[in-house]
Amino acid sequence: MPLALVLLAAMAADSVLVIAHRGASAYRPEHTLEAYTLAVEMGADVIEPDLVMTRDGVLVARHENEISGTTDVARRPAFADRRTTKSIDGEEVTGWFTEDFTLAELKTLRAVERLPELRPGSAAFDGRFEIPTFDEVIALADSLGAARGRPVGLYPETKHPTYFRRIGLPLEVPLVEALHTAGLDAPSDPVWIQSFEVGGLELLRGLTRLRLVQLAYPGGAPADRPELAYDAMMAPDGLATVATYVDAVGVAKSFVLDPETLAPSALVADAHAAGLDVHVWTVRPENAFLPPSLRSADGAPEAGGDVRAEVRALLTAGVDGVFADAPDVVVEVLGRS
Repeated sequence: MPLALVLLAAMAADSVLVIAHRGASAYRPEHTLEAYTLAVEMGADVIEPDLVMTRDGVLVARHENEISGTTDVARRPAFADRRTTKSIDGEEVTGWFTEDFTLAELKTLRAVERLPELRPGSAAFDGRFEIPTFDEVIALADSLGAARGRPVGLYPETKHPTYFRRIGLPLEVPLVEALHTAGLDAPSDPVWIQSFEVGGLELLRGLTRLRLVQLAYPGGAPADRPELAYDAMMAPDGLATVATYVDAVGVAKSFVLDPETLAPSALVADAHAAGLDVHVWTVRPENAFLPPSLRSADGAPEAGGDVRAEVRALLTAGVDGVFADAPDVVVEVLGRS
């Protein structure tokens, strides 16, 4: 291997964040304490809870506030009348929503695998695990870090923050209060707060010194600033503006790698020039989520492909962090023990 690549690999092994996307969600139902714990046992540096709010104002970890795909709520007759249709960020969504449940009611539900056809091994754990509060996730990270002699970072995402503010359940202040109460309030603390929206991040910038992350994907725009476009925000001039209110960008893989050739784009260099770190999402082991050139020969969506080659390409592109459903794969490629 050329010396430059050897040095790059050594630097990556030490510095690249392994971010457990919703926990070890390739192996356990996502956003459960068990998924987060497994991720840390696999070597993840950071666990990522998506945050939504209950009716009584408690932050809980769910991918969305609509929970029919990640809990057994649809099989609970007592909650049948809670099924409804709402407009979330301009889209009509039908189901059951966390903001219509108290925490006590949500605690009676159990998590299920969101992608059972792709992840039957994870689906085998359906019905076993509770919905955790954000306070429980913070406490878990603290206890896991103490047991292992290393910090376990937190990477919370505010989900639909404008929507939640509009219904009187704002996310930002309770999120910051929970982190600061836990002693996490300095820019050097292992916390990154992320959002696809802009206004919530600007609000957070005035509330905390913790690191903030602007999420983006090609072809999209922030729900609260539809006049903006992520493509423009991730161009050099846009990155200079983004750098005025966040510390990093969290971008879809296709912003960093060409989906066909895996050739790197200029984004990492442009972001670094603006003083921003680059965290990329999401590495997943199944064919359904891999570029065509890395899928296994049989082509079955649930079959595993060459995800390690994708990780190597992202590391070669110079990313500072990798979101992964299978964090053990990234740890392996980094060569960490």
